[in-house]
Amino acid sequence: MNIVKTSLGITKTIRNVSRFREILSVFARHGFDEFIIKTNLDKLIPNFVIPKSRFKLDEELSEYDFWKSIGYRLRKSFEELGPSFIKLGQLLSTREDIFNPALIAELKKLQNSAAAIPFDVALKLIESELETSADEVFAEIDDKPIGVASIGVVYRAKLISGEDVVVKVQRPNIKKNILTDFEIVDFIVSKLEAVFEEVRYLGVSRAINDFFKSINYELNFLIEANNSKKLQENLKVIDKDELLVIPKVYRDKCTEKILVMEYLDGIPFNQLVDEKQISELHPAMIQAVKYFLHTMLSDGFFHADLHGGNFFLLKNNKIGLIDFGLVGVLSKKNRTNLVAILYAILTNNFENLVFEFLDVAEYEVIPNHEELVADIRDSLTPYLGMSVQEIDATALTHSIVSTLSKHQIYLPREWFIIFRALMTLDGVGKSLKIDLNIFELIDEEISTILGELVSKDALIEDSVWLARDLLSSVRIIPRHFRWLLKEFAKRKYTVDINPIGLNREVNLLARSLFFIGTTIMSSTLFIAGVILVKDKPIAVFQDIPLIALLCWGGALLLFIRGTFLYRLR
Repeated sequence: MNIVKTSLGITKTIRNVSRFREILSVFARHGFDEFIIKTNLDKLIPNFVIPKSRFKLDEELSEYDFWKSIGYRLRKSFEELGPSFIKLGQLLSTREDIFNPALIAELKKLQNSAAAIPFDVALKLIESELETSADEVFAEIDDKPIGVASIGVVYRAKLISGEDVVVKVQRPNIKKNILTDFEIVDFIVSKLEAVFEEVRYLGVSRAINDFFKSINYELNFLIEANNSKKLQENLKVIDKDELLVIPKVYRDKCTEKILVMEYLDGIPFNQLVDEKQISELHPAMIQAVKYFLHTMLSDGFFHADLHGGNFFLLKNNKIGLIDFGLVGVLSKKNRTNLVAILYAILTNNFENLVFEFLDVAEYEVIPNHEELVADIRDSLTPYLGMSVQEIDATALTHSIVSTLSKHQIYLPREWFIIFRALMTLDGVGKSLKIDLNIFELIDEEISTILGELVSKDALIEDSVWLARDLLSSVRIIPRHFRWLLKEFAKRKYTVDINPIGLNREVNLLARSLFFIGTTIMSSTLFIAGVILVKDKPIAVFQDIPLIALLCWGGALLLFIRGTFLYRLR
């Protein structure tokens, strides 16, 4: 097997040089030959000749037209390179925090053009995974797929026991192909970042790595089965009317490459055309959004890909959900941060909003706090109070993340999934012409969530963990401090504190502290003397108890001494 190694400090390998050659050729033909030449990628493959580019970049282009041209050429390259790159491009089109809006607009045009798996291949894979004949499990399987995606193909079927199901079959070798493409893309991006500072500043490698972490979860259908079950259990607690229907998973018939689920008989939201149906759907959709917000803010486990194709209007007027490969998971700390962020937006508390963002975001240099607060206020104020019909979701998202990016602040993957999920849901609302206010719905939920976060049980749980951490620290700190002192003694380290230029300030601080101490002691003695004579009749000076006079004398001396020393220069 041919191996190409980089010399970037960490050795990386590319297992499929022929695929590497193909990828470079496609990018070169679509106008990226200059990048290939400047990074010397062409020199890594023996006898590689860069194909002639079909495009020539005009240096006089405006910024918008420049990024639109880059986006168009990337889109054409990704479409030609197949499922892995189409999936990558679709993900990159959601990263408004990294890329220019013109480039994003082009990548959003990417369409999945993957062909279906030949049915005999799919059937053989099903039988291989189930380790039995398909006739032993299914009464029938339609040979025409009802869904085709870059990772898998979906067939309708009926179990021997009579239930209507769908069978999701993973494409043969897709995991291996995606891993190969990831190694090549990661290698190319690392070379680009080494040569072009602009690419390094964008943090493209971070986005690429996030993508392949996400796709690895999607490649294991058992994870999707578990996600479905967990979400179903969480919804049972709040959805008493069973408005949302999550298909039953036949766990005993699922493997990493095969998923068997209940068939939902309904119409995808993105195919609804009946105005009456859409109108009747409004109240249910608003309630569904409330449930979604609850799963996000309270449970910290939510469906992160709720586009129109994953919502179904069922025949009983309930709403079905499918495709649980991409979910968002938030720890209790992150849920608390998210609630605080949303609450800060609702109350226009932009300073707290900035502090919460800084608590969860990634940044190398601490940003200018005042400038960030001002920029966040400017970016969010125009959107507050608008209905979903009035808000441009993409513009809102880009406004937030571009403001953070301007200050070189980046949201981790799990946080960007939150923004993406909210905006995708917002898009479904717009497509159905549902006039709801996302912030208003959040406001309705947030008081309940705040109550849960500060409930008695939550406080007890936090206290237990805090006590555990403190106990651990109490045991560890003296031990480490003793080791530190031993190390100091063994190596004969000394600590020399020399406050150059601060002598006057240090002396003034010392005198001030001494004056405060003597004043407190003086006041105490004076009050003690008053207490001693409080109940005694005093006609002449000699009636005052000696001990009271001593207290007052001591108080006077201390006050004079403290004042004298404080006034010394």
